[in-house]
Amino acid sequence: MTMSDGGTPHVRAVAPDLARGLMLLLIALANVPWFLYGSEVAQTSAHRPGATGLDAMWQTVAIIAVDGRSYPLFAFLFGYGIWQSFTRQRAAGLDERTARRVLQRRHLWLLAFGAVHAALLWYGDVLGAYGLAGLLVVWLFLHRRTRTLLVWAGALTGLLAIGAVITMAAGALLPPEITAMSGDMTPGLAGISPYLASILPRLAFWLPMTVTQGILGLVVPAAILLGIACARARVLEEPRAHRRLLVRTAALGITLGWAGAIPSVMMHHGEWALPEWAPTLLHLVTGLFGALGYAAAFALVAARFTDERRPGRVVEALTAVGKRSLTSYLLQSVIFAPLLCAWGLGLGGVLDQWQAALVAVAAWLVTVAVAVTLDRRGLRGPAERALRALSSRGTATSPTPVGRSST
Repeated sequence: MTMSDGGTPHVRAVAPDLARGLMLLLIALANVPWFLYGSEVAQTSAHRPGATGLDAMWQTVAIIAVDGRSYPLFAFLFGYGIWQSFTRQRAAGLDERTARRVLQRRHLWLLAFGAVHAALLWYGDVLGAYGLAGLLVVWLFLHRRTRTLLVWAGALTGLLAIGAVITMAAGALLPPEITAMSGDMTPGLAGISPYLASILPRLAFWLPMTVTQGILGLVVPAAILLGIACARARVLEEPRAHRRLLVRTAALGITLGWAGAIPSVMMHHGEWALPEWAPTLLHLVTGLFGALGYAAAFALVAARFTDERRPGRVVEALTAVGKRSLTSYLLQSVIFAPLLCAWGLGLGGVLDQWQAALVAVAAWLVTVAVAVTLDRRGLRGPAERALRALSSRGTATSPTPVGRSST
């Protein structure tokens, strides 16, 4: 995710912030099922088996269009912001080594933000995973040629694709007694009460997930590398100049992303007699393509508002969220946790999944209202302001006007 804390005196590119603003709606929809508790869920997701009616309809939409598609988009935009931040630091007069050091401090602080976020509110926090991946990518790849980044991104994606073929074949060919998983996974952490008793279990879940998602899962590093490569070409800032690439990426990426989720949908609803874990890697690797498709589609929408055209109020509201994406992401948890967890109002124990999705949309709209209010007052998001102050401490940099993006 790109954290935003500043601006530019010139006309600001709409696409990156528009993509971040829309991404946060997908993040809210992806996260909210994990705040529900009291019912058994599938082995590989937070979706309840045997759903009917509106719940079944929403699960189908979520598995195809949201699950495993939102966090690669998050990672792609995070990588895009890494390069934006690096070039901004260089333009402010920092040498390359110092600019890289500022980025690494920022990623370390992002890890700290993630740990606090997990301990206090949300065990599925991804800030730590992206902070960890950012440390690795800046250390190993920021100075490399764009072609090297693309080769590594392709290699990581290829490994995932090979794993997807192997797991699908294993699920189809191995005997059921070998492939069976014992018991269902339950998102019981949201059901822990009182509040103090829930802190350590959240951290215990978050720590290994941070390593797995940030590095071992391969999707996040691949998406970050692709984000940096696209940022070097200014693909999102100049969508008209890259229209052909964006159209092809949107069409192919979204098609592959949605089609790759069909086996997961069929198995979740009992229409395909394979182990539920079998399509997991397929879902992940096609989710990366879907995320790239979403980013391209958002850029094409934003292309309508470049040059002489002024964005309308809806686009301005979405970009206000994108400029304050870290604050908006954390604010979602501030809304979800006390409203849904057992230590709060406990609505997560009574809501259906389709109802929880409506809560997610409402929470996102609250973050939009907060971002618009801050934008009209010319204020950065408080989380962006804190992250920038901490990561830039001891480094002489030029002041950043409100609205400018940073990682």
